[in-house]
Amino acid sequence: MPVLSASKIEQISQATDPKAAIIKAAGDLGKERVAADLVLVGTYIRNERTAGGIIRPVDVVKEDEYQGKVGLVLKTGPIAYGDWEDGEFRGENARAHTWVVYAIKDGWPVQINGTPCRFVPYDKIRMVVSDPAMVF
Repeated sequence: MPVLSASKIEQISQATDPKAAIIKAAGDLGKERVAADLVLVGTYIRNERTAGGIIRPVDVVKEDEYQGKVGLVLKTGPIAYGDWEDGEFRGENARAHTWVVYAIKDGWPVQINGTPCRFVPYDKIRMVVSDPAMVF
């Protein structure tokens, strides 16, 4: 049985603003709830056109769904924050609409409204970045 890629990958890869494209593609998540300490991130899909003007083949673009290590925080669970039971502050990594870096193995891949996403435990977020293109 073939693996089906998320239907909105090409739309996201052709956008000039990847943040706005992921938010639009995922749709309204206002009524949805993420559980526990999980963070729902929309997977960053690199632009289909490289800086040098080369257009990446569709199969290569789709590979970002599986190999991408950066995502846009779309929604957080009720305990995905910096204060933990042991009283130690662990930062504020999971703010909505920020780019975060995570290990692929730490996320559960899903498609939300045809958009490639992952559920990542809050404590598995490795870094916050201003530009998702700086990490691959």
